[in-house]
Amino acid sequence: MDLKYSLVKDIPGNKSVIYLIRKDNNLSHFAFTRSELKYITEQIKDGEKQISINSYSKWSYIQVIDKETDLDKQYEKCRRAGSKHSLLLKQHKHNEIVLVDAIEEPGLLYAFAEGLVLGNYCFLKYFGDKTEKKHPLKSILIVSDKLNKQEIDVLKTLNEAVYFVRDMINEPLSFMNAVQFSETVKQLGIPGGLSVEVFNKKKIESLKMGGLLGVNRGSIDPPTFTVMEWMPDNAVNKNPLVLVGKGVVFDTGGLSLKPTQNSMDYMKSDMSGAAAVAGVMYAVAQSKIPVKVIGLLPATDNRPDGNAVAPGDVITMYNGMSVEVLNTDAEGRLILADAISYADKYKPELIIDIATLTGSAALAIGRFGIVGMGNAESRYMKSLVHSGNHVHERIVEFPFWEEFDKLLESNIADLKNIAEREAGAITAGKFLEKFTSYPLIHLDIAGSAFLKKANSYQGKGATAIGVRLLFDFIRNFPNLFDKDG
Repeated sequence: MDLKYSLVKDIPGNKSVIYLIRKDNNLSHFAFTRSELKYITEQIKDGEKQISINSYSKWSYIQVIDKETDLDKQYEKCRRAGSKHSLLLKQHKHNEIVLVDAIEEPGLLYAFAEGLVLGNYCFLKYFGDKTEKKHPLKSILIVSDKLNKQEIDVLKTLNEAVYFVRDMINEPLSFMNAVQFSETVKQLGIPGGLSVEVFNKKKIESLKMGGLLGVNRGSIDPPTFTVMEWMPDNAVNKNPLVLVGKGVVFDTGGLSLKPTQNSMDYMKSDMSGAAAVAGVMYAVAQSKIPVKVIGLLPATDNRPDGNAVAPGDVITMYNGMSVEVLNTDAEGRLILADAISYADKYKPELIIDIATLTGSAALAIGRFGIVGMGNAESRYMKSLVHSGNHVHERIVEFPFWEEFDKLLESNIADLKNIAEREAGAITAGKFLEKFTSYPLIHLDIAGSAFLKKANSYQGKGATAIGVRLLFDFIRNFPNLFDKDG
């Protein structure tokens, strides 16, 4: 992302400006003519929230921000307003815009700028003529007495991470196979101070990661397992937070083949969880957050080739447990389970996995949020839910009752990889719970990771959901315990 951000003291002359105002703001000290002020006043009285004025040499855009008692809802309205303005800026071919904080509420300005930038995203790599499709915006000048440079740096870094993740997910399998995925992630460690190590197939075989190897058996491309580490000296936690992301770079369903239309055709996005973890790790390292964080990214495609795992086969996992594979389309939990078991070597404070895991989760809440569940202390889930509300990547917590465990019992192995149709999202989470003795939270993003229709600043295609959520959670992680961890 080549967008530049600058904090300036005054509004530069002859530049197009977006003013964030309350409806009762006095605008007379801004460079509006008497007729323009009259027009703005009349528009506000008529209930208009977005007002545009063409002064020939420049454009002025006025965004009216209403006061609300629910601050999180107000933040989201600001993001959506920012996204609408990104379309106006494209229409009028602005490559630079001045953003003026006339409401003096930095959180709202931040949210508006976030929506503006995320709405500016587009994936154009494979178009022949990119000129008309590309958003021209290259620079944002921010006029605010309240928003400091540190927050602008965080905004820039987090937006970079979201752009990066969306690019990864939007890439087709013909480019983004498991090896390319890991090579792309490795580049994040160069500027960010991250430690990134990629395990090849030989290393994975030596570790006996039967879940990852089993899913990969039908593929002509090898699997990878990427380990990202951010271990700052000033970390507040003795034991790291471990993030695990599902990295199925394409999911055909294996021998339990998916129907193509509306099922397999967007399965390049089945690595959205792993991509999100990579983006979060980059943002955390760039922002130098004093929290130890490990990212584990198992990656492979799932194909129905001659040596593919067949329904009824039994595989042995990294932790030694045997699993009867009754449905090869329930493959994400197999590669996640190996990674979650591997996480135990770090003696983690908490494990969070994020995955496009089940159609059940998508059916339950659609594209409107994330299904969450787990066995960790309630303070962790409460903090995640709070972060989700704050960034509008909301979590609906599902029950994690022990009665669901019985549904995973197999007649010939320690576990089976799929249970009954009912409560499918929960039994998938319960399956993962079997592979660690440490606290686990499972996030299912199946409904919200990839959109077939544009939705405000989330856009069309990859949304990068989970990046902003987990970054906000980690940023607030030190508040969950004292300095002694």
